[in-house]
Amino acid sequence: MSRFSITEIVREAISLAIVPSVSDSSVWRWLHEDAIRPWFHRSWIYPRDPQFMEKAGKVLDLYARQWKNQPLGPNDYVISADEKTSIQARIRKHSTAPVCPGEPMRVEHEYTRGGAWTYLAAWDVHRAKIFGRCEAKSGIKPLDRLLEQVMSQMPYKTANRVFWVVDNGSSHRGQPFIERLQTKWPNAIAVHLPVHASWLNQIEIYFAIVQKKALTPNDFTDLQAVEKRLLDFQTRYQQVARPFSWKFTRKDLKEKLKLVSDCIIKQYQPTASQDSTTKELLPWDEIQETTSAYAYT
Repeated sequence: MSRFSITEIVREAISLAIVPSVSDSSVWRWLHEDAIRPWFHRSWIYPRDPQFMEKAGKVLDLYARQWKNQPLGPNDYVISADEKTSIQARIRKHSTAPVCPGEPMRVEHEYTRGGAWTYLAAWDVHRAKIFGRCEAKSGIKPLDRLLEQVMSQMPYKTANRVFWVVDNGSSHRGQPFIERLQTKWPNAIAVHLPVHASWLNQIEIYFAIVQKKALTPNDFTDLQAVEKRLLDFQTRYQQVARPFSWKFTRKDLKEKLKLVSDCIIKQYQPTASQDSTTKELLPWDEIQETTSAYAYT
């Protein structure tokens, strides 16, 4: 049914003798009134992390200036960091035609590839400070250069604690990153989001702004022009930056997880195949008891 148009739904209903006759407009009205649109769909991801709520809750607490049920001090800082990979320099085969009265900008469809940058950035959640750099590729060394860029300057250099919120990318994954970070900067604390929770990382908001305002349309003369655009925009954005109005709390997350569990998990319990690492999803009552949680992005 999700593949059917209104006309096809009408034809199927009549052929199955559900109704002797019905108009397209009536079917459309019924579906609209009942908020049923079978041709719409939404992508889902079922995180596998049994500590989803616990890990995500720590990050949400930091955004609310809390850590382990205690308020952050005036010399504590929260940094959200990640990398935006494969930012290409698309060199168009014909010059872009500018906007003119009644006509939009015209960007040539064909292009040659002029290389790509990885843009690493760190966002001070409560002070609205942005730090960023372009690197030829992602990895431990490029990330370390971003860490150095931030941690070597005030106020982070002498801060009591600097919390680094990161996802589970290969350059900052797990215990090795925690140890590497604290070995060089003892006042830095790595806080990992659970897998499939980049939507809780505030730097992704900044990346979305960059994509819309600095990189679209992608029309550059060379790779150096991409770097200049990114860093110039970063400087300009810093002049007007304000902390994001983050309102999603630990309580909101718990309610969302329960909604997903009630509506989806109890109706659909996939079982792992022999060659799969996917685990069977837990029902909500078991999730509550074990503080495990599953969500979607």
